Amino acid sequence: MPGTMRQLGKRRASLSANLKIGDHHGCCRTPEEEAVFFPFAQDSLVKQWSSMHNVTERNQEKSKAPSRQSRCFLNINVGGKSFQIAYKMAARYPVTRIGKLAISTDPMKKLKLCDDYSVQRNEYFFDRDPLIFHYIFHFYRSGVLWIMEELCPTNFVEEIEYWGIHLKYSQQCCRILFEEKQDELKEYLKIQRELEAELEPMEREEHFEGKCLGEFRKAVWNLIEKPYSSVPAKIIAVMSSFFVLISIVGMTLSTVEEMQHKTGKAFMEQLETICAIFFTSEYLMRLISTATFQKFLRAAFSAIDLVAILPFYIQILFEHLDEGDALYHEERHKMESVGKLGKVLKLIKLMRIFRILKLARHSTGLRAFGFTMRQCYQQVCCLLLFIALGVFTFSALMHSVEHDVPGTNFTSIPDAWWWAAVSLSTVGYGDTVPDTVLGRMVAFGCISFGIILNGMPISILYNKFSDYYAKLKANENETSLTLKFTKKIRFKERALKKLAKCCSGDAHVHC
Repeated sequence: MPGTMRQLGKRRASLSANLKIGDHHGCCRTPEEEAVFFPFAQDSLVKQWSSMHNVTERNQEKSKAPSRQSRCFLNINVGGKSFQIAYKMAARYPVTRIGKLAISTDPMKKLKLCDDYSVQRNEYFFDRDPLIFHYIFHFYRSGVLWIMEELCPTNFVEEIEYWGIHLKYSQQCCRILFEEKQDELKEYLKIQRELEAELEPMEREEHFEGKCLGEFRKAVWNLIEKPYSSVPAKIIAVMSSFFVLISIVGMTLSTVEEMQHKTGKAFMEQLETICAIFFTSEYLMRLISTATFQKFLRAAFSAIDLVAILPFYIQILFEHLDEGDALYHEERHKMESVGKLGKVLKLIKLMRIFRILKLARHSTGLRAFGFTMRQCYQQVCCLLLFIALGVFTFSALMHSVEHDVPGTNFTSIPDAWWWAAVSLSTVGYGDTVPDTVLGRMVAFGCISFGIILNGMPISILYNKFSDYYAKLKANENETSLTLKFTKKIRFKERALKKLAKCCSGDAHVHC
């Protein structure tokens, strides 16, 4: 019976909890036995031998077991969990950290490869994640690196780089899915960083420290840039949006024929002057109060503010030049210059339409829309490319089918571009229509292609827009709640200070 049990002891320890660990016939196994042997269970998790027929032999084996294991196996402790890896298996991969530990003979090099070493237990300690090391442990046993979907890609890559194992040892199917997940995570983190930069204020409180009139400039900056900081800041934000709307309405009404007479024209000029004065004052307050002029000038909103006020002053400059030309030129030359100047002035006045972009400073929706366009520029460009291809293709087909029809509007391919663009957008004005059956079939194909084309990017753009809008709105609400909470704390502090002053004053009077 004992002889039978000693034969069973040669089997791997994880197959049965009642089998003894180790070999009775030698400290190490043959190369064939060692290649297939690998202990999955720890010594503490294996039930000890309890047969009363072999107590003496069991005690002798216990005293010999540590020396045998130390000579045949690497004892590794990762994050508090013990593992045993055969030297032969670890030496198959000499480039890895465990492989270097197995083949190295210099004790100092071994200590550099691990975080700590226990002399009594002959155990190398690594302060790493033991959960991921299970996959490293399996790699040394089978030569294949497993990748589970629930693992964090960044953490997993960091761990395998520490252990010196390349991703090429994993299966191709797992590696492809892992790399796709890793790319998605990188794109997500990139968008998160850009969104945080979008939400981050241009100036912080520490930027004003040590600057000339730092406290005053910080107060003015908060008044202009942070609507939730105080009641006057909210009033200025509302006034800014109000003047933008008034300016756009005034520019629109100035083109109405009834407003072209002298009274209406003078009223519109006065309204434009008031709006320009407000926008100029707002821009100068931002320019004076900023802590970093270069960052302020590079900001997109600063460029929008500058474009909002430049047309007014350029118009005044051109009108002044027009009056000077009238004094020094003849009548014919003056009329020619006035005609050219009028076209330039119309173009300059048209630039006032960009003032509506100032609303993006106080509109979360417009900021989310602009951020979505910046992030989805590749999809938008791809959509425009498909539209251009569709316009050229279907306009050429329509011209080849309809050019022989008397009285047709498709006399050339460029003449058919408008029809193709309108049909692709599924608007269909009906100003230009085909007359032949083949032409109608081409038109049906153009409309069908337009429906499919317009439906592809809508879901992508809308999902991203809703996601960015929700994040911007959440940050805006969080900022407003933080400022309100700070105000409440300051109100309590001021009330306590006043109460303390009153109490000290009463005590002084009694004294």
